[in-house]
Amino acid sequence: MKEAMQGAIRRGNIVWRMHCLSRLAERGILQNQVLDVLRNGEEVERYEKSKPFPCALFLGFPEGKPVHVVAAFDNASDTVHIITVYEPDEEHFEPDYRTRRK
Repeated sequence: MKEAMQGAIRRGNIVWRMHCLSRLAERGILQNQVLDVLRNGEEVERYEKSKPFPCALFLGFPEGKPVHVVAAFDNASDTVHIITVYEPDEEHFEPDYRTRRK
């Protein structure tokens, strides 16, 4: 999924969901930082049964801070849908920011 998303991003096939744009403004995260996570970050979880498109959780460290991006990929239209973005915390994730706390 990540390689397909990277190709779609290079071609400019990106949909910024309203929820995501609101969260970016609230959290002071830049769109370029989100794209950096999707280009260079690590896929840490995959949600194959997500509707209407499969999606995944990505982790990256733009400017040294951890950032999670949830994005979906529509194969039919070759489009990335960026759903939400947040800075993970150690209340919900282990210190590696990859593993959810139980």
